[in-house]
Amino acid sequence: MTEHAPDWYPDPGGKHELRYYDGTQWTENVSDHGRQSTDPLLSGGTVPTTGMTAEKIQSQVADSAGVESGATGGGTIWDEPVLVVNQKAKLLELNTEYAIYDQHGTQIGAIRQVGQSALKKAARLVSSLDQFMTHSLQLVDTHGVVQLTVTRPAKFAKSKVHVTDATGNKIGSILQKNMIGKIRFSLEGVNGEIGSLNGENWRAWNFNLQDAQGNEVARITKTWEGLAKTMFTSADNYVLQIHRPLEEPLRSLVIASAVSVDLALKQDSRGFG
Repeated sequence: MTEHAPDWYPDPGGKHELRYYDGTQWTENVSDHGRQSTDPLLSGGTVPTTGMTAEKIQSQVADSAGVESGATGGGTIWDEPVLVVNQKAKLLELNTEYAIYDQHGTQIGAIRQVGQSALKKAARLVSSLDQFMTHSLQLVDTHGVVQLTVTRPAKFAKSKVHVTDATGNKIGSILQKNMIGKIRFSLEGVNGEIGSLNGENWRAWNFNLQDAQGNEVARITKTWEGLAKTMFTSADNYVLQIHRPLEEPLRSLVIASAVSVDLALKQDSRGFG
């Protein structure tokens, strides 16, 4: 990372929200939601996985989402036309984790929660107060290198999610526009609205994503993993189908939307997710 100037960047270890880079190396100085502390960087960070078989991933794509097998990309979250986002199943969810697969079942990335203090984890264990807390997720590649960071500030009604790039620069935001009826989000770049994320039913399981001209550019489908998993774990699974190559910042916001739907709505008292 020697090409970057001294500054705060997403923690490559995945334990904290930010870590200070001095221009030559990572330091022990870290920051979580504006609070600084010290913690040595011990490893390159963990990459969550779900142990999902390729057959199950392919079934989610073809049977649950109805996506026909087509052209493949270059094997990264940036150039695959289909991303399968599977949340790691846990009886008690104290730290949110997802694995990201391509349409054939190969893991190409992951999503890990950062900035979780012991107090916040305790609150998630005994209450539903975490819906009023700030949550940050890092989208990483299979080596644990940060690609995007998605942050939902503490919410009281409508949700908003902010998206930053690998070096912490703001790309845009995903803003909830309504609370009644089919949920809609606007995709906002730094210069204004560049698209929308639109729920297709009241429970907001399936979404279409449109560009600024109202053309559908992608779809998100929530997949069904069986009654036992749905009843006894907190896991949610989504298939993101991108119809065509997208320009920035729309591409980053569309990719971030696959997890932002869950982040924005799953704690909602209406029972999404």
